[in-house]
Amino acid sequence: MEIQGSGFSAGLGAIQSGQRIIEKAASEIAGNTVAGAEAQPPADLTSVLLALEAGKVQAEAGSMVAKATDQMIGSLIDTFA
Repeated sequence: MEIQGSGFSAGLGAIQSGQRIIEKAASEIAGNTVAGAEAQPPADLTSVLLALEAGKVQAEAGSMVAKATDQMIGSLIDTFA
């Protein structure tokens, strides 16, 4: 069954956006730990870690939106069945 609707699409979009933020932050952290790389100032590392957390929160929020939409559609199907 394919679930369509703006709520579900918005949830998936938020998950994907959060994933991109996490991937970018992880890449920056990994690039800083490579041997021979210049050390990143602590303020920059803090910013990257905050971005990592923000991406996580965004992905979790998107997951909650998608789950709520799925439950709502399930309730509608149960009501009309």
